[in-house]
Amino acid sequence: MSTQSSVSSLPAAPLPLMIIVSGCLIALLAFGPRSVMGFFQLPMLADTGWDRTTFGLAMALQNLFWGVGQPFFGAIADKYGTWRVLLLSALLYSTGLVIMAFADAPIWLHIGGGILVGLAVAAGSFGIILAAFARNVEPQQRSFAFGLGTAAGSAGMFVFAPISQGLIVSLGWSDALVVLAVIMLAIPVLAIPLRGNAASGSQKQTDVEQTIRAALSEALGHRSYLLLTAGFFVCGFQVAFITAHFPAYIGDIGIDATYAVTAIALIGFFNIIGSLAAGIIGQRYSKPAFLALIYIGRSIAVTAFLLLPQSGFSVVVFSIVMGLLWLSTVPPTNGLVAIMFGTRYLGMLGGIVFFSHQIGSFLGVWLGGFLYDRLGTYDPVWWLGVALGLFAALVHWPIEERAVVRDVVQPAE
Repeated sequence: MSTQSSVSSLPAAPLPLMIIVSGCLIALLAFGPRSVMGFFQLPMLADTGWDRTTFGLAMALQNLFWGVGQPFFGAIADKYGTWRVLLLSALLYSTGLVIMAFADAPIWLHIGGGILVGLAVAAGSFGIILAAFARNVEPQQRSFAFGLGTAAGSAGMFVFAPISQGLIVSLGWSDALVVLAVIMLAIPVLAIPLRGNAASGSQKQTDVEQTIRAALSEALGHRSYLLLTAGFFVCGFQVAFITAHFPAYIGDIGIDATYAVTAIALIGFFNIIGSLAAGIIGQRYSKPAFLALIYIGRSIAVTAFLLLPQSGFSVVVFSIVMGLLWLSTVPPTNGLVAIMFGTRYLGMLGGIVFFSHQIGSFLGVWLGGFLYDRLGTYDPVWWLGVALGLFAALVHWPIEERAVVRDVVQPAE
């Protein structure tokens, strides 16, 4: 199922090191705090008296506004430059975490930890960073570069799990959030090498001139793009539910709370391996088929975890397997968008696909808290995730990995 083209046999230019390193560090920071929000759930609820539905709604809003903001911030970065959007990300992130830290009513938790942090991640995470990479690396290097950026985001999960838990234990959950808010202010400094928009970068000459309306019309009428968007909904549902509720679930089934930190850290660490591997595999083999196999693998992993005896050991094994499959969907998904439509509007078009992901995230997080408060168990959401994984596998098989055919192709100036 090889998809290597003749261009891949040509010698590739060196990767732009400063751009890659800068983008990877920002992905680590942007993805880190939002991936460990589950650690804050129980101590926050113990102090405030709120229920899990309240916290779950905040995290669901965070995922929803991450998705809502992604196409818009992607379009802004495409036109006005990546650095400006990353500066905005840092300001929104810090403000949102501080408001969450001092929230004295659910509305402030929803505004700070939900809406503002969600918009901040939209402005600073994969869609923005990978679009900048795509504009500066050759097509045969893209999948690997996307794997590096995704792995760095995964490293944020690994790095921030022990840091966040340590801060909560030593300072309390509120001051821990303030410390994370200060750390986010490093993003604009790290982002300096990423200055530039879609009209800059070494790959701008490979794109066609289109209006935003024409690009949207082309994408929304493209069957493979719509299938890809539908499938990515499932990815969001599965991973967001686990991120927000797995630490609490571990306690519910009687396993020592220390395994919650271990689980998230293991997911983050093996996420790095899975993301790098996905970038390499995506350069050599069919991306749609690879994505289908990832979703099948997730459904098998969850089924085995729920049906086999649950223990600290099973939590560790499940976390390793899910880590390998966690963000391995991101490099091939973004790679397919770049192959289909080029890099001219990759921030925006990739953002629309990611919006679908975040609708799934919203439902996964919210349903987890809502159904738990009413049924006393997370099992219905676990099994729904299994069924959705099989659905995602089915919709990825027909996706065609090739560029759109345009009647008129004009080189960009």
